[in-house]
Amino acid sequence: MANAVRWGILGTGKIARAFASALADVPGAVLAAVASRSLDKAQAFARDFGGLAFSSYQALADAADIDLVYVATPHTEHVGNALMALRAGKGVLVEKAFTMNLREAEQVVTLARTRRLFLMEAMWTRYLPAFAEVQRIIASGQIGQVRQVVADFGVTPPFGPEHRIFNAALGGGALLDLGIYPLSLAAALLGPVTDIRAQAIMGETGVDVQTAFTLKHADGGMSVCSCSFLARSPCELTVSGTLGHVRMNTMFHRATSVTLALADGSTQTIETPYLGNGYVHEVMEAQRCFLAGLTESPAMKLSDTLALMGVMDEIRRQVGLAYDSDR
Repeated sequence: MANAVRWGILGTGKIARAFASALADVPGAVLAAVASRSLDKAQAFARDFGGLAFSSYQALADAADIDLVYVATPHTEHVGNALMALRAGKGVLVEKAFTMNLREAEQVVTLARTRRLFLMEAMWTRYLPAFAEVQRIIASGQIGQVRQVVADFGVTPPFGPEHRIFNAALGGGALLDLGIYPLSLAAALLGPVTDIRAQAIMGETGVDVQTAFTLKHADGGMSVCSCSFLARSPCELTVSGTLGHVRMNTMFHRATSVTLALADGSTQTIETPYLGNGYVHEVMEAQRCFLAGLTESPAMKLSDTLALMGVMDEIRRQVGLAYDSDR
């Protein structure tokens, strides 16, 4: 297949399965292999989605017929898995949160830049049509000068304390799992973060189960963001300017429409359907960049990823959330 991109997936969990489903909807995307520490899990995944099954991540990284590796392992494994794939000469797409902290992120980015290999954070919401429409509306001047972003992401997961999202040893907590979404979009819309104020509620397993933070941005705007495992929130993102506002409707990470409201009282809802399960747009961007010989995506620069990891480090410092990876 001309311009085919051969993918390898590290991990066989829920998000890996969603990503594999998206590959089937992207022209030129080929699932070449999947790896798990359990050969049975890898083989079961391969039966469902195709490709070879490997019983070690290193074996997949070393495989010859793979162009890009998608890292879908727990947060704590991202740095090691990404470095492994880069050392094997592969381009890498790393699921968010990119790593556990800025120090780890800098290791990965430095190696990719040194080897001139493609690297991208899998922040799929940045590539959705709804977010592109919000950016278009802002650029058009319809809502005037943008001054504020408000975004929330709250779910009540049906899992016990033993689950990954509550496990400190696996990088659990609302901030790394959910908070990165509103943070990333707010920074993309308002520019670099210059000041941070954060509070959190800590759970019985030692990770944050609800976190809120206000941010000042370089252009003078502010954002108010929250994430929660305790409350099921609207999960909306609203961008407000001097002449009106635009909202990515429930749920913003799966928004299929945006609503524009202006000072004269007029409103307009614009349909923004996405392809497949939503991850399709992220895959398309990664493949576009890779085939063009780019080493990063202009829509999610590596400098953005590093800056966001630094912001999350400071939020964690303020709320008293530390992981073994920080030592």
